[in-house]
Amino acid sequence: MQKELFDRLERFYDAVPRDVAHTETFGALVLFVRDSAGWSFYARPRLDATEPPSAADVRAVRRRQRELGLPEAFEWVHETQPELLAVARSAGLSVLEAPLMVLDPAALPPVDARPGPRVRILDPTAPSFAADVALRRAVAAVGFATPGTAVGGPGPAARDTALVELSGDALEEERSRTIAGRRISALVETPEEGAVASGMALRVDDVAEIAGIATLPSARRRGLGAAITAALARRLLDDGTDLVFLSAGSEEIARVYLRVGFRRIGTSCIAEPAPATV
Repeated sequence: MQKELFDRLERFYDAVPRDVAHTETFGALVLFVRDSAGWSFYARPRLDATEPPSAADVRAVRRRQRELGLPEAFEWVHETQPELLAVARSAGLSVLEAPLMVLDPAALPPVDARPGPRVRILDPTAPSFAADVALRRAVAAVGFATPGTAVGGPGPAARDTALVELSGDALEEERSRTIAGRRISALVETPEEGAVASGMALRVDDVAEIAGIATLPSARRRGLGAAITAALARRLLDDGTDLVFLSAGSEEIARVYLRVGFRRIGTSCIAEPAPATV
C-alpha cells in the first residue's frame, strides 16, 4: 500500500512540468527545462531508471543548469531514492529534508463559520483574476523571504512593493490551468490590510499538491495558513481528488498542517548548491 502511494507521488512529480517544459536526461536523472517564461523547474530521478542517480549524474545536471542559466535545483522523495541524499551532499549540494505529509480526509476540520477573514478561491473568469494572481505571488514572495512562523515586520507595504504585473503568457497559463482544474489559488484578505495570506494547489488527475502557503510576517499567528490549507484541501476533495499532499518547510510548519488533517508519511528532499565557505 505504501509503495503504491509513493508511486502515485512520483508520477505526479513527473507529470506536473510536462505541459510547459521539455526534458533532458542525464543518467538516472531527468531535468525539466521550461519552454516559456515563468518559474524554473527541477531535476528528479527518472521514473524508468533501473539504478539510483550517481554523483556523476548530479554533476552533469548541474553543469547543464549553469549553461542554461537555471537554478541548480533537485527534488526527490527520500523513501523512493534513499541513496540520493548522501550522493547529493557528496556532490556539493545542501539538502532540505522537508516533512512529506498526506491528508486524512476524515481529519479535515469542518468549514469554520466563526467571524473573521475568509479564504477566497480565485475565479479565473472574474475581471480581477490578473490582479488577484499578482497579489498571490506578491504575498508569497514576502512570506518566503522571511521564513518560519514568527510574527515580523514585513506587511502590506512590502507586499505592494513586491507586486509585479503578470505578462500575457503568464496570465494565460494561470487562467487556462485554473479553468482546466490543474491549479487552484486562494487569498485571505482583511478590510484594513488587503491580501495577507495566499496559497495554491497543483492537480494532475486525482492527485494534488498544496504549495506556496504563505502569510505576511505581520499577519502571522492568526491561523491564516491553516485556514488556506484547509480551504484548498476541501475544494480538492469536492472536485474528486483522492490524494492530497504537501511538503512542509520545517517541523515547526508541519505542526500547522497536522492541525488540519495532514499526517507525515516521509521526507521530501530539496537540494541546491551548498553555501560557499570563506
